[in-house]
Amino acid sequence: MKILTSIVTHNRCMLLERCIDHIARQTRASDGLIIINNASTDDTVAMLDTRGVAHIDQPNLGPAAGWNRAIAECIDGGYDAVWLMDDDGFPDSHALAALEAGLGPGVACVSSVVLRENQPTNFVFPFPLLNRAGLPVVVGRRRKLPTLAELNQVARDGTYPFAHLFNGALITRAAISAAGTVDTGFFIYGDEVDYFFRLRQVGKVHSVLAARHYHPDVTQRPLTPTKLYYFIKNTLVLNHRYFDKVPARGVMTLGIGLARYGARNGWRTLAALLMGQQHRLVPRAVVRGLRGQVGTDFDG
Repeated sequence: MKILTSIVTHNRCMLLERCIDHIARQTRASDGLIIINNASTDDTVAMLDTRGVAHIDQPNLGPAAGWNRAIAECIDGGYDAVWLMDDDGFPDSHALAALEAGLGPGVACVSSVVLRENQPTNFVFPFPLLNRAGLPVVVGRRRKLPTLAELNQVARDGTYPFAHLFNGALITRAAISAAGTVDTGFFIYGDEVDYFFRLRQVGKVHSVLAARHYHPDVTQRPLTPTKLYYFIKNTLVLNHRYFDKVPARGVMTLGIGLARYGARNGWRTLAALLMGQQHRLVPRAVVRGLRGQVGTDFDG
């Protein structure tokens, strides 16, 4: 199998270089490496040129545009699969080998589990418990699996039928041909969820517990009003497209978005957003999400 590794980056030169170093240490070497540079203004291009790493420089139209270009490079280059990841995480040295071993008949995509780099027993993105339809449960005594130990208890064969894409996701060329590429209309947020469900329509998608990807804890990063807007709007669109219990999930989406913004930015900042000059931001996100609008339409 011929595998292309592609990293999408924007202004994270030092973290990108760390990721490239870990790609070079894989026990199963990639057959190609290409960096999709979304208009970095730091030392990224100079670093890549010095190291002789191939890169494509393009306007910063959001992460989805980066994944879209990486997938195009896979197809145009005649690769059998593409291994996709963001710039701020890095794979364990055995990750690609474990993922390749997880590919088999009927499998569209296999993905790494994403662990906190400073607390590798815990996930950056907790795994949801799934109902019989394979959808995250809405109500239950326990809804999330936050640790690797807890996931091991339910993933008896070493895989789990859910994945957080684009942090070490290995996607086959056949699946791309059947499902298409990443929808760039999901600007900033939701492109990975949309693509997960589209891939699942053409084959199995699961996380491989033996494939580890390490990543900073994103729960401490402040949120911008723009990110809050797209989180709410795009999640509401996804709820309607792919999930059950849509009204309940919609209420949860709004609550989660506002709670995250308050916790990361401060509750006074949230109050100022809701009552100040940007007081229309959340209502607009809700209305447009319920209408199914995707695209870059943030207007404050």
